Amino acid sequence: MKNTTIVIIEDDEVLRNAYATLINDVDGFYVANSYASVEDASKNIINDNPGVVLLDIELPGTSGIDAIPLIKKKLSKCYIIILTVYESEDQIFDALSNGASGYLTKNSPIAKIIDSIREVCEGGGPMSTNVARMVIKSFQKNQHSPLSKRETQILEMVSEGKSRSQIANDLFIDSETVKTHIKNVYVKLDVNSKADAIKAARKDKLI
Repeated sequence: MKNTTIVIIEDDEVLRNAYATLINDVDGFYVANSYASVEDASKNIINDNPGVVLLDIELPGTSGIDAIPLIKKKLSKCYIIILTVYESEDQIFDALSNGASGYLTKNSPIAKIIDSIREVCEGGGPMSTNVARMVIKSFQKNQHSPLSKRETQILEMVSEGKSRSQIANDLFIDSETVKTHIKNVYVKLDVNSKADAIKAARKDKLI
């Protein structure tokens, strides 16, 4: 069986070494190198010539998302799997738009990571369950929503029963800002209450 060459870019040394050891134990897989940053990797990644790169998002220097097109420019046939703790909608779509072939969260079991490497090599697009659910939900939403991303996010949190202060804490904004966003939602949806806003948004697939 032909070896699949893999490069790991992950700033956590313990995690980086653990991935390398576990992946190297799999028949047909070979970890050519592992790096703590995109800058370190860029010096030698062409010589490594990986078929698959496992890439973290939060890295010192260039972020994983910004690194995707840089790696693809050097290695056009390489598949990139994001492996991160982050699963925000914006980051998922930025990564996929930039050319990532898969998106896994770090709580994925090693068996899932191994299967995902095989899957991308066969043309698949592996994702963690939560990430896949988020992508599907986004496609199901009305793409012509009058609401901004932030307004949609806040209305979704309201629909989950969160109070204004909880929303403010979760989003690291003040309570008055949340109040302003909610008022704007009411105006855009032509409603006067939270219940009516949620009902109207669900009817038009805005959330």
